[in-house]
Amino acid sequence: MIAKLSGRLDETGEDWAIVDVQGVGYLVHCSTKTLAALGEVGEACTIHTDLQVSENDMRLLGFAESAERDWFRLLTTVQGVGSKVALAILSALSTGEVRDACAGGDAATVARAQGVGPKLASRIVNELKDKAGALPGGGMAGVPVGAISQPGGASADAVSALENLGFKPAVAAQAVARAQAELGEDAKEGDLIRVALKKAAG
Repeated sequence: MIAKLSGRLDETGEDWAIVDVQGVGYLVHCSTKTLAALGEVGEACTIHTDLQVSENDMRLLGFAESAERDWFRLLTTVQGVGSKVALAILSALSTGEVRDACAGGDAATVARAQGVGPKLASRIVNELKDKAGALPGGGMAGVPVGAISQPGGASADAVSALENLGFKPAVAAQAVARAQAELGEDAKEGDLIRVALKKAAG
């Protein structure tokens, strides 16, 4: 899967960009925030990507930060939220605002995004409120902010281990966060993995 592109910004549109990587132009669909972060046409740029494949389409989505990509993946797990709606939400709100809205059950804030009605906004916050704190910038009850993403930390290694077992990044991060909340900050990697596996499978 294509996870990241580094090249030259060749062209941009309302919700897309073309990144030239050694002579190959990749069409990448982006939020307005990502487009603004890419810089000027002709400049070097790096963009995190997610490849979506359906029966009749193959689409590359682009994100200025990996946190935005994580939120995109989580948003699209909600019924009724496709790539266009997820990008609309990430265009209207920062990842921090999406996280806070979901964690606080604030459907009105999510409904500010184009194409998101009150009913869909309520579904989004209801389904993601328990997962919001596990993504970058979050932190769950009893778990310090950033604990899950500390490079080389036991929690980060545990998340990586769950991902290697086939769990989605958001699911793995949430399970480890819950395990760490239960076991404490000083929990060892093996213990975190053991408890997180039970929570992820539960």
